[in-house]
Amino acid sequence: MMNDKLKIAILGLGEAGSYFANDLVKLGAEVTGYDPNPIRKLDNSIKVKNSNVEAVKGVDIIFSANLSSVSIQIAEELASVLTANQFFCEMNTSGPEKKIKIAEVLKPSGVKVIDLAIMAPVPPKGILTPLLASGEFAAEFFEKVKPLNLDLKILENSQIGDAATRKLLRSIVYKGIAAVVCEAMEAGEAFGMESYIRGQISSLIGGNDELIDRFVEGSRTHAIRRMQEMEAVIEMLEAKGIEPIVTKGTRNNLEKLSELK
Repeated sequence: MMNDKLKIAILGLGEAGSYFANDLVKLGAEVTGYDPNPIRKLDNSIKVKNSNVEAVKGVDIIFSANLSSVSIQIAEELASVLTANQFFCEMNTSGPEKKIKIAEVLKPSGVKVIDLAIMAPVPPKGILTPLLASGEFAAEFFEKVKPLNLDLKILENSQIGDAATRKLLRSIVYKGIAAVVCEAMEAGEAFGMESYIRGQISSLIGGNDELIDRFVEGSRTHAIRRMQEMEAVIEMLEAKGIEPIVTKGTRNNLEKLSELK
């Protein structure tokens, strides 16, 4: 537990944000939060405010864990109230260009903007999920959160958008593999050869049969969020002149799974 409590605001209390909020309380932080539709179970000590503006007043760190689609709007909303002694951690899953735009919107306030990428599924580790930070103030942020003992790595001499780029490049691999596994399992079941196709997949992933189920269930459970993540990857690749043929297939597979929910 910390002697001097860090004051932390969580903007967006969905799956990730609610995990972070509850875990941070257990680590001794004083937590406020806001979500326009808070439906997750939260620790009683978390102060849920009536707006983003109310939630960030007087805190040390802001974790913005909102959807990418509203991230710029939230930055614009907060630009006039944030201060130079606060850290604003943009955690939405978007491409580097959007992260850069958010930093530009917030620059007049003097707030220390961090591009903070979530590098693995949030459950079951919560706030101890691996995080990657980039930007001018990444090293200073690392020192600020040392009492929390987070699984945090920083990119030295980095810029806003560098962490986001690495996360999305990683997503091409992990979400792409998951899409192949999902389609192969569906085909195996359709042909009555599930055990055969499991064996083929298992031979490529080190015999980890449980991982097959995690790929399939994770893709189904988080289809909408991961579909949005792959759309960010597509946008990033197309901006570089790369035709994202396989990534578009991954995105389409997630869209199909989302419609089955």
